[in-house]
Amino acid sequence: MRFKHPEPAGSSPPIYPVFLPFAGCRERCVFCSQEAQTGRSSLPDADLPAFLQKSLAALIGRSRPQPFELAYYGGTFTALPPAVRDFLLQRAAELKAAGKICSLRCSTRPDAVTPPLLLELKERGLDTVELGVQSFCDQPLARSRRNYSGDTAARACRMVKEAGLRLGVQLMPGMPGMSEENFKRDAAIAADIKPDFMRLYPCLVLGGTPLAELWRSGAFTPWSLEAVLRTLPPALLLFWERGIRVIRLGLAPQAGLRENILAGPEHPALGQRLRSLALYRLVRLNMEQAGLPEGSARRFRVPRRFQGEFYGHGGELKATWAELGLGPANVEWSDQEYFEFV
Repeated sequence: MRFKHPEPAGSSPPIYPVFLPFAGCRERCVFCSQEAQTGRSSLPDADLPAFLQKSLAALIGRSRPQPFELAYYGGTFTALPPAVRDFLLQRAAELKAAGKICSLRCSTRPDAVTPPLLLELKERGLDTVELGVQSFCDQPLARSRRNYSGDTAARACRMVKEAGLRLGVQLMPGMPGMSEENFKRDAAIAADIKPDFMRLYPCLVLGGTPLAELWRSGAFTPWSLEAVLRTLPPALLLFWERGIRVIRLGLAPQAGLRENILAGPEHPALGQRLRSLALYRLVRLNMEQAGLPEGSARRFRVPRRFQGEFYGHGGELKATWAELGLGPANVEWSDQEYFEFV
């Protein structure tokens, strides 16, 4: 029996971000700590052009592999003051015309996009929109002060695709008010929308946020690491089977971030652990569908590129694989693209 790993292949140019902390944000969400996540503090709108000009000059002045993608992250790009947004688009257009960058992306909120605005942004050189959806369920959105509905989030995703822009969707499992069933629903809705890529950020309690106060008062309990390891691997498989790339699992490490985490499902190898569990789930499901009894395989050939994640972080899945009758005695690494039971 043979089968392939469903994760879609693909590569992207390097992404180099220019962070706009809180720029364009109408209010602060309970979980947001952009100072810790970006290493930068918020700026008044009047100071943004000078700050951005300096950031862009520093970015372009470094030795970079070409081409790369410029990303405006950290704020609500589509809600920026028009003059600031025009400045950013014009500067990106100049860089693209000069061959310095190959594409442009931004992050924004679902309630800050409209079809005319998205079409205008596409005409002015924007290629990709990442929507901080966080959830398609109303209760978690309300508890996190996102102030839009799940329907608004889904409509925004469709608007981006209909405008001819690439779509990225960010989800936040474990945000206030979210159950594991809520996240399963979020994953199913996202899979049906079929964005070009996903980011999954399990909710952490960061110092200096309203969520930290809720946590201290006992009004919020973050998901455990075990809940994340149980809930996210099926979602990973679902996205891969729909041809959706998952480009981030957990917050990207930033200077000063780790010491700012007060509580929540944080682990330095979270991505590897989730991918390893998704791989185990994939193999087990294929065995069940083929009617292959546990312990019946004399040999199991595994593509060599999965060798680093097969047994899990620190070998934590060796006993789990042994329950399927698979281990060092009958698992072989191969240069073929498919998994094979013999």
